[in-house]
Amino acid sequence: MKRRNFLEKSIALGGGIAATSMLPGYTLKAGETSSIDLTGVANDQSFDVIVVGGGTGGVLAAIAAARTGAKTALVEMKGYTGGTVTEGGTTLHSFFNLWKAFPGVEKRQVIKGIPQEIIDRLLKVGGTAGHCEMAKNYGYDSVCTNVDVEMYKMVTMQMLQEAGVYLCLNTVMTGVVKQRQKITGVVVENHAGREIFHGKMFIDASAYGDLCGHAGAKWTNPNDHAVCNSMGIANVDLDRYYAFLVEHDAVNDVAFGSYDGYVNQIIRLGARTQNLPEALRAELRKAPADLSMTTALHKNYLMFVKVNTRLPSSPLSRDEITQAEITIRNNMYQALEVYKKHMPGYERAFITRTSPTLTIRRGRLIECDYDLSNEEIVNCHKFDDDVFVYGFHDMAPRPQYQLKNGGTYGHPYRACCVKGFDNLYAIGMLITNAFEAHMATRNTVSCMAMGQSFGTAAAMCATKNLGIRALPYTDLRAQLEKDGVYFEK
Repeated sequence: MKRRNFLEKSIALGGGIAATSMLPGYTLKAGETSSIDLTGVANDQSFDVIVVGGGTGGVLAAIAAARTGAKTALVEMKGYTGGTVTEGGTTLHSFFNLWKAFPGVEKRQVIKGIPQEIIDRLLKVGGTAGHCEMAKNYGYDSVCTNVDVEMYKMVTMQMLQEAGVYLCLNTVMTGVVKQRQKITGVVVENHAGREIFHGKMFIDASAYGDLCGHAGAKWTNPNDHAVCNSMGIANVDLDRYYAFLVEHDAVNDVAFGSYDGYVNQIIRLGARTQNLPEALRAELRKAPADLSMTTALHKNYLMFVKVNTRLPSSPLSRDEITQAEITIRNNMYQALEVYKKHMPGYERAFITRTSPTLTIRRGRLIECDYDLSNEEIVNCHKFDDDVFVYGFHDMAPRPQYQLKNGGTYGHPYRACCVKGFDNLYAIGMLITNAFEAHMATRNTVSCMAMGQSFGTAAAMCATKNLGIRALPYTDLRAQLEKDGVYFEK
């Protein structure tokens, strides 16, 4: 049934999900099984590649798949794209190797391709200051790449449309149809009703691992990271705040760049709160927000102040997430009140932005064909099936977590091939078992690189009618290099 006819029938029957129960439903083919009841679900469209989750990795996966010649659909539950990039509103880590921590090591941009194209387009609309070098604390990252979260949404949606991606916003994936080791379709739901999208190849970029979970892939629930929300705070005199931190030798890290016609502006600023006066530290302990890293991209506006909380058991728990949403928003208000009262430059500050939902760092951990170890990451190991290289670890500047000699590790193709499935990839924060290893692979620019590589791979598998393990690596590598992906020995 064509989408227009499906919508018209839904409206004629009263519209919305309630009316879909009057539809005949989808009949399973021989050998197919479904994770949910398909009564009232319409059989709608078919695609080569279906990406579930339009966040940091999913956007790149959909663009890459469509550009590689695949008919591609992107299903995103929110009304915009970008995921953690837009909801965190922080620095993108990292397009470069950690050269500044190792004197004499060459500066290298190790993530290029479509991720860099996004930055180039943001530069044209004032949505980033570009790759600005860190002036202090560059044992963590050598550059600061901030983006305007609203501009990022706009630019990525434009790029998806230009690539010809069938973009389904405000649409939730609620079920999976499969035939033995292959997924054949996903059930999606929005205000018009419920439909099945059929596909040849599938990418789970949902952060929570919802597609893999519905498909029956093996997964665990580590719950080893805090969840967070971030707030934007306007009317902050950053020069006064910076001077206050300098006075108390409390500057943790800082970077400068140009934006809005101003030059040499603070774009990143972190505080060593342990160096502040004890009376102020006592007040800050009552305000559970993280001042160790804040970012700015407009005059007197802090784009990112993070507020964390820990969950008792799982980010998959409805009740725990609900309580965390309430707790964090209360903590945001309390933190701002402390800042206004005690921190120079904040006296007339106010909250302008929060994320619509919590941001998680890990949901389901999906079992794939290979699991990267932290030892392989910090020792810059390369594999015979690398699909990109990466040079950032979120537990630096502790020396044991800095990649050796400012190098890069390789990300193997098999690390995102979901075990037991012939046409399913898991990307982004869904992979890497060990907490320390996950602190490298889950970062934003790593997720972007995964998106381009596995979107390309999915398109090649779909157009050649191959399973994920039958795709010749030499063909994939050649296509990735053609599309600007950088590799190292």
